[in-house]
Amino acid sequence: MKRRRLGRTGLVVSEICLGTMTFGNQADEATSHAILERAYDAGVDFFDIAEVYPVPPDRKYAGRSEEIVGAWMTDKPRDAIFIATKVAGPGGGWFMAPVRANKGSLDRHHVTRAVEDSLRRLKTDYIDLYQTHWPDRGVPIDATLEALTRLIEAGKIRYAGCSNETAYGLTKSLWVSETQGLARCETIQNNFSLLNRRFEDELAEVCRREQVSLLPYSPIAGGVLSGKYLDGARPAGARFTLYNEGNPRSKAMFQRFVNPRTLESTSRFIAIAQEAGMAVATLATAWTLTHDFVGATIIGATTPGQLTETLAAADVSLAADVLKACHHVTKEILYPMG
Repeated sequence: MKRRRLGRTGLVVSEICLGTMTFGNQADEATSHAILERAYDAGVDFFDIAEVYPVPPDRKYAGRSEEIVGAWMTDKPRDAIFIATKVAGPGGGWFMAPVRANKGSLDRHHVTRAVEDSLRRLKTDYIDLYQTHWPDRGVPIDATLEALTRLIEAGKIRYAGCSNETAYGLTKSLWVSETQGLARCETIQNNFSLLNRRFEDELAEVCRREQVSLLPYSPIAGGVLSGKYLDGARPAGARFTLYNEGNPRSKAMFQRFVNPRTLESTSRFIAIAQEAGMAVATLATAWTLTHDFVGATIIGATTPGQLTETLAAADVSLAADVLKACHHVTKEILYPMG
């Protein structure tokens, strides 16, 4: 397992990070611990969580993923593990985060309350990377950064990051950090995959020039690139099967990820992977790691066996002709997720 430095930090982590958004609903505690152990044995030392996990967000489950990871960590050397978690902002318009009576915000009060609750659930006294889960345009960026700075000074978090952020939001945040001497976002966690390359339009340049590391989530597009939704299939218990059975906003997310253009692209990427002699999940994960602005790519699973193909990406170097074939699909089916 190769390792990469995140931003300008002292965090040098496995280039594959294990995401935990299935822990507590799609994967019970025993299964989740088996997934964690499988990744840890493979050399993964970087784990990503959030106070609202598992997903889809639900008040019944919120915080359960952190509790599961916290229980697993108790017999591991704390310094050998890098923990990233997140404070919920307003939900990006998709939903109200099911924490603090659905009144999430990124002001000092909520950030402080959230980190205290995460530390308790994780059974630890510090978090390595603490990220804002969505932007909160109603709160001045300096107020959020000041809250994060105070947590760093108190030793409760080591570094700060953001997620689901725009080029404007990240650039503005970095400017405020520099001019006001506040904590900076060392990482940005956004959707990035063969089906969604929008990060390359604007944000990639910001990351390169400002030394901010992207932590791509959904490198296999939430499972879409596995091909399991082809030909109208809707596997029971699968993420987008659940989304399609949810509220109107969840259904909109389903349609964004599972539509004729994403499914046609997926069919073509599967053919490229087969020609290259690897699973499409391996191809898709390895593809994200070819980008110089990527720190670690975040994989997920609902069973330990599902990690086999994504973890294999750590040992894969994609040939130039494979990358060219992938790019050709992108050019022919531009922005399949909209």
